[in-house]
Amino acid sequence: MTVKNDTDWKPGSFADDDGHFRRPEAKIRNFVSADPDSDFPAEANRYVLYVHYACPWAHRIVIVRVLKGLEDIIEVVELDKADEIGWAFSGTTGPDKDPRYGFTHLRDLYLKAFPEWKGRSSVPVLWDTKKETIVSNNASEILEMVYSEFDALIPEEKREATKGEAGFLPLTLKDELDTFRDFAYHNINDGVYKVGFASTQKAYEHSLFPLFEALDKVEEQLADPAHQPYLFGKNITDADIRLFSTLIRFDVSYFSSFKCNLKMIRYEYPRLHLWLRTLYWDPENKFNGAFRDTVRFQLYKEQYAFATVSPVYPKGPIPHILPL
Repeated sequence: MTVKNDTDWKPGSFADDDGHFRRPEAKIRNFVSADPDSDFPAEANRYVLYVHYACPWAHRIVIVRVLKGLEDIIEVVELDKADEIGWAFSGTTGPDKDPRYGFTHLRDLYLKAFPEWKGRSSVPVLWDTKKETIVSNNASEILEMVYSEFDALIPEEKREATKGEAGFLPLTLKDELDTFRDFAYHNINDGVYKVGFASTQKAYEHSLFPLFEALDKVEEQLADPAHQPYLFGKNITDADIRLFSTLIRFDVSYFSSFKCNLKMIRYEYPRLHLWLRTLYWDPENKFNGAFRDTVRFQLYKEQYAFATVSPVYPKGPIPHILPL
């Protein structure tokens, strides 16, 4: 079996030669720290987050940036969909060139940091404007940084240590959250990509059924009053944020473009559907638009059709999300 190199990836050709999609690990994994003596200390207006709003891995970080009130501390730069060179600045979504260096593609930023770079120029990217280098392109680890490492720069009531049981990563739930994160990543978050990027029927079905078995399991979890209204009770946690960025794309994109089409969230998963809409519509105004205002339904439809080399993107479902 041949495993695809990072540089071999292009729209419609993500699977290895056995038909299965295997996500390569991020290669740049430095860490912004609250420690002022660290290599990358947390500072206001020093770091820039490069994202594409269709990317669910980047979406989580954007959500937490709003929930934490970090909009004036960490800048966001938006890219457009990838062309043959990779993620591009087009002016259609986001600026028409990199606002600092005038680059036309994210790959140019990678090459500025690492002139011998041979891998993919993936999003998200956390850029250090002082050292002019990439801190990390590991989405999960950037998310961890945003949860707590910038806390000295925000009001005390928003700090992870201050929030205790109401925090995104409460210590009392550490084992449960770690278990859920691993389960959701392999079966749901990355599971939709294993289905959508499979290049043989056997590989497709190998990933399709475990995806829906995992969704069935989360639906069952939400039947327990201890797991309502959010996945682990009365407060949102890391688990809700990680799952939201996948399921908000499910009915509008993964169901059709990725052929994750055994069931729809809105029709066959009533508890998950309620959970999803509660986060999106935020009837009690808890989240300052962190979920609803960072969603781009039309962009999802266009990007995932592009990723599967389809010139036609789905119009439905209408509406994109149902009311509460």
